[in-house]
Amino acid sequence: MAVTKIRKMSSWTLLIVSLISLVVLGLFFGGGVSNPGEEMKEYVNTGLLINWTTGLFFITIACMVLFAIWQFVTLLTSNPKAAVTSLIVAVAFIAMLFITYSIGDATPLGGMNADSQKYNTAGWLKITDMWIWSTTILLVLIVACVVWGSVKRMISK
Repeated sequence: MAVTKIRKMSSWTLLIVSLISLVVLGLFFGGGVSNPGEEMKEYVNTGLLINWTTGLFFITIACMVLFAIWQFVTLLTSNPKAAVTSLIVAVAFIAMLFITYSIGDATPLGGMNADSQKYNTAGWLKITDMWIWSTTILLVLIVACVVWGSVKRMISK
């Protein structure tokens, strides 16, 4: 079976992003702490980790929106039913984000340093909870789809 160009590109992208993520995590955990004697550790490379995850987050959202629009427009001309299905998936994703934001906890966290207090607001706390819940839901759905695909393939043999 020939490997398509998009599969090669996505495989290389996954490999590069994974390697950079491992390096960033290594720098974060291996870079030391600013004051080892304190009870709350403040890692030196926290900014690097935050910038990397924020960048990945915005790139992922931008790609998802662009590819959803591209798929919808492409399918609209050839298969309108499939186009509506892809639109429903995008709307379900947005609904999931809205629901997980709504159930997020806005209780301020204690024990944070003065620099972090500006993010210890209800909005940022709910956004953080939204991404934690959304990541968990999507991870469960991915595992369920992998298991379903494997079971379906074994049944069809």
